[in-house]
Amino acid sequence: MLALDAVGDPTRRKILETLFDGEKSSGEIVSRFNISAAAISQHLKVLREANLIQVRVEGQRRIHSLDSTGWKEIQDWLDLAKRFWEGRLNALERELKANQRRKERDLK
Repeated sequence: MLALDAVGDPTRRKILETLFDGEKSSGEIVSRFNISAAAISQHLKVLREANLIQVRVEGQRRIHSLDSTGWKEIQDWLDLAKRFWEGRLNALERELKANQRRKERDLK
């Protein structure tokens, strides 16, 4: 679950959020943070390894954009979690409604 581990870090999440607006050069990404370029470079490496971003070279610039591969891993995990909770929440809703009907019946 590299992708989920990668998005666990707030700086990496903010980097991803900057890329939601479109591709950015390494310099553009660095300029949005108050940490060193070397630290941002390490975060970008983690995001690339998790397949959340991709990079292409344009002359001397590195252009970063989102990569759908890692996002699928996250979506698959969220779908599992959703199925888990939906069933339990639906059961809770049924029980609460049944309990409410019993109370209303007892009041009559």
